[in-house]
Amino acid sequence: MQYDVLIVGAGSAGLSAALTLGRCLRRVLVADGGRPRNEASPGVHGFLTRDGIRPDELLRLGHEQLQPYDSVEVQCLEIESITQEGRGFRATGVGTADDLPVTITARRVLLATGVADILPPLPGFRELWGRGVLHCPYCHGWEVRGQPLAVYGQGRTVTGLALLVSRWSPDVVVVTDGPGHLTPNARRRLRRQKIRIREEHINRLVGSESNDLKCIEFVDGSELERTAVFLHAPQHQRSDLAKKLGARHNSKGAVWVDSSMQTSIPGLYAAGDTTPGTQQALLAAAAGSKAAIVINEGLTREECPR
Repeated sequence: MQYDVLIVGAGSAGLSAALTLGRCLRRVLVADGGRPRNEASPGVHGFLTRDGIRPDELLRLGHEQLQPYDSVEVQCLEIESITQEGRGFRATGVGTADDLPVTITARRVLLATGVADILPPLPGFRELWGRGVLHCPYCHGWEVRGQPLAVYGQGRTVTGLALLVSRWSPDVVVVTDGPGHLTPNARRRLRRQKIRIREEHINRLVGSESNDLKCIEFVDGSELERTAVFLHAPQHQRSDLAKKLGARHNSKGAVWVDSSMQTSIPGLYAAGDTTPGTQQALLAAAAGSKAAIVINEGLTREECPR
């Protein structure tokens, strides 16, 4: 079936783009590939009018608000390949519920597939992810304000994050799981903020019965009671569709886009965590809406040549 726009991904960016395009009377297919990155979190924060909403409830409302727009379809699809075809694209995939193959053609494609976090291979990090192990102080700092916190990592990255987290708590400890590779200046800056450093190897994170963090257990048997651990986890793209098409990526693996949200492939756009920049649900939704406006205006120029 021919669509104006295929949106791959049904998180904040994808659903926001679908809403805007639906209001433009565009024929849109949203390929919902599954669970969002933030599903383990108890709440989405900093989202105006929806602060603290559960991630699944935010998406439920997003789907619900698409229903009046008859030109927008949402299907449970895993898009496996996209190829350029003339001035548009051909996508193939499979239904996640029935395993039936699907072929779609679209004039434009918007990738909103997001990223996956690569957590340390230590017991407790995955199990406590989203509750006692946190990635963003802007998203979760207020909930653990004033409590004993840890920041995990090494080098320059952990220094910057620890200094940032100290805005929310006077009791912050850097845990490096071995040599921290901290410069003398970094140690001085941390010491000035009364941030301690523990460079012992970590054995595991110990959770409470309510699945919150109780303490960090080191290999030597000592324990450090903490309410939460923050870290900047490495990430990888949840989809390699952009790479298969030959789209440009930055040095960190994010899909490069220009000021119009277009990738290096004409007609292929990207929005949300797939692209470089600050990652937050509200910003992803805004980027999705911006991409949709750019796409609609481009299609309109194509339909109304001079």
